[in-house]
Amino acid sequence: MSDLDPLLRDLVTANHILAREGVTDSLGHVSVRHPGRADRFFLSCSRSPQLVARDDIMELDLDCNPIDQRGRPMYFERPIHGAIFQARPDVQSVVHNHAYETIPFGLTKKWTLRACVHPACALGTEVPVWDSRDSFGDTDLLITDMERGRDLARGLGTHNAALLRGHGCVVTGGNLKEAVLNAIYLKINASLQLNAIQMGGDITYLSAGEIELTRKLVFHENSLNRMWDYWKHRAGDATMTA
Repeated sequence: MSDLDPLLRDLVTANHILAREGVTDSLGHVSVRHPGRADRFFLSCSRSPQLVARDDIMELDLDCNPIDQRGRPMYFERPIHGAIFQARPDVQSVVHNHAYETIPFGLTKKWTLRACVHPACALGTEVPVWDSRDSFGDTDLLITDMERGRDLARGLGTHNAALLRGHGCVVTGGNLKEAVLNAIYLKINASLQLNAIQMGGDITYLSAGEIELTRKLVFHENSLNRMWDYWKHRAGDATMTA
């Protein structure tokens, strides 16, 4: 067993968790930065997250070139990951998904997606919307080259999440477990905010002070491991060792 094996097993589990929680379906992907080489990251080959296995995990450089492809197909949108890792040294994990609950907030200027429930505190007071049309005109909406990836990274800025108009979202974390948590609660928060909008009236969001105080508990190792173990069990990976 190499020193990387526990992290890569967790990356497999992260794929399964995101699928089980409905964040990803047949599409979507999650990556983690190489802990010993900040200029590289790990990402599955092109497979649906529910089906990802250890042998599917590939190592890539930050321009998204594979280190050892071995004939495996690759995700078209891996520049999402490479460009964000280039722009954000603090980011150690990236999730891209098309959770349907989040998409309406990228289609309208009337409502802004923002944290309204405490485990979604990483979303902050606003989730920015990146629109490919602003920089590239009419496209297929996918981020399939580094130019689009870097433009998305600029749109993300210092935020932990961004919506992709008509497409989905991107979510980051200071480690793999944080990124998974943020992706799950982005979806949950969007659903709750949509429910509140339907009820009518003003919505009470988390304040900046509440967000800051809540982050200390939500991202505490105790809380994070508790949620990870729960999601891991739901995904059927509780006993996975290889």
